[in-house]
Amino acid sequence: MAAALLRRAVVVAAVLATVTSLLAPAAVAQLSTSFYSGSCSSLESIVRSGMVSAVQQEPRMGASILRLFFHDCFVNGCDGSVLLDDSSTLTGEKNAGPNANSLRGFEVIDAIKSRVDAACPGTVSCADILAVAARDGVNLVI
Repeated sequence: MAAALLRRAVVVAAVLATVTSLLAPAAVAQLSTSFYSGSCSSLESIVRSGMVSAVQQEPRMGASILRLFFHDCFVNGCDGSVLLDDSSTLTGEKNAGPNANSLRGFEVIDAIKSRVDAACPGTVSCADILAVAARDGVNLVI
């Protein structure tokens, strides 16, 4: 009986050690609000000014952008795919069943993306712009 408990304890310890060693690198990688500070230092101010303008024109837009962000993250992670337009061979997420005529704020993100691309071509992902815009939208309405 004691030998069986000892074996079980050793197995549990080995499993925990394995899981810990596999997860340790993930624990080191942290999100950072300064990720683009070197490659696109104007990102924060561009997104913030775009969201200030959008919320001033339509006070519910902060909440709408947060909802847009939620829908982007809901299925396969926060990848900006909710912003995809239809093509000749694909129905983009923007017009997919659950999102069609339901989400709004696409034009706000498109305008911000255009300004970010003009300042920092090919540097900032659509997903990151949407995340920063959602954060700023919430901060503007609380």
